Amino acid sequence: MSVRAKDALAGRAAIAGVGATDFSKDSGRSELRLAVEAVRAALDDAGLTPRDVDGMVTFTMDTSPEITVAQACGMGELSFFSRVHYGGGAACATVQQAALAVATGVAEVVVCYRAFNERSGRRFGSGVQHREPSAEGVALGWSLPFGLLTPASWVAMAAQRYLHTYGLTPDVFGHVAVTDRKYAATNPAAYFHGRPITLADHAASRWIVEPLRLLDCCQETDGGQAIVVTSVERARDLPRPPAVIAAAAQGAGRGQEQMTSFYRDDLTGLPEMAVVARRLWRTAGLGPGEIDVVILYDHFTPYVVMQLEEFGFCGKGEGGGFVAEERLPLNTHGGQLGEAYLHGMNGIAEGVRQVRGTSVNQIAGAERVLVTAGTGVPTSGLVLTADR
Repeated sequence: MSVRAKDALAGRAAIAGVGATDFSKDSGRSELRLAVEAVRAALDDAGLTPRDVDGMVTFTMDTSPEITVAQACGMGELSFFSRVHYGGGAACATVQQAALAVATGVAEVVVCYRAFNERSGRRFGSGVQHREPSAEGVALGWSLPFGLLTPASWVAMAAQRYLHTYGLTPDVFGHVAVTDRKYAATNPAAYFHGRPITLADHAASRWIVEPLRLLDCCQETDGGQAIVVTSVERARDLPRPPAVIAAAAQGAGRGQEQMTSFYRDDLTGLPEMAVVARRLWRTAGLGPGEIDVVILYDHFTPYVVMQLEEFGFCGKGEGGGFVAEERLPLNTHGGQLGEAYLHGMNGIAEGVRQVRGTSVNQIAGAERVLVTAGTGVPTSGLVLTADR
């Protein structure tokens, strides 16, 4: 079984450039334009031109096709293009796809991107409004008729079970929100720049779906983010220090559904992320004690706590305390709660900045960074390291 074996991708590709638009609640421009702006910014950061690109990767939930973005950017021929499914769970997998293409010689320079008007346009937080019949939608049919219509309501089920199992209160999730907003407050690119919060603010915020409060839920953002992947050798000749892809993995657990895996034996963890964790540690040859910074997908605070536990940074039920004690730098860009909700792509960019030493909230000596994608769905993760 592949999840038990070390793969051969480690150190075969690197991230050479990152670029983004501004993050807002009303961009005033099309999603295609946002994508093009982000891609051009990433290529400029990498010291490359659109003509250097021969591969593109994005999400299935994207309105700007690879060939359209390529045409609008002035790219030439493409030898590789790919899309990854499952919403935010795809973020790190876009980089994995790019790395696989580079490592096997299918493409030389691959751009991963995500751009949407997720606040002024389609709002994921508004929940399911309409679905065409599909096999994928059958699982939702067991939840929607009973009022579980939004992502917050789906996460609340697992969060409530987690609190019950470990004898905790909803305040334990507040440590994640406070940490994210602390870093966002000193990040000029963050929507909540200059606006930190306290645990009291978290406790005073209104209920969305118990046990989730408003400050447990990520933003809805307009914007775009792009990542440039190429070989380590080529990246070394470019202006920026490479962020080497030491490991990349995808994972889906047994009985996996999209956000509604309520019939598994245990609701207090994230089996899909456990699959990713095993592969990342094995391929990178690292463990929790060797990571300098963690950038964890934070669409909802309970799933950050559970991710820490799945990766072995702390024991079950101890994630909230781990964050409260600040035992490891977490979401130094402010996360999706504080900076922007870009389906996790902005988290990858922050991982790159930490490895380069250029983050606005730089952690001294950061050389090994763990980045994760969306949880509750089939997901993905990366370990990025400095080039040594």
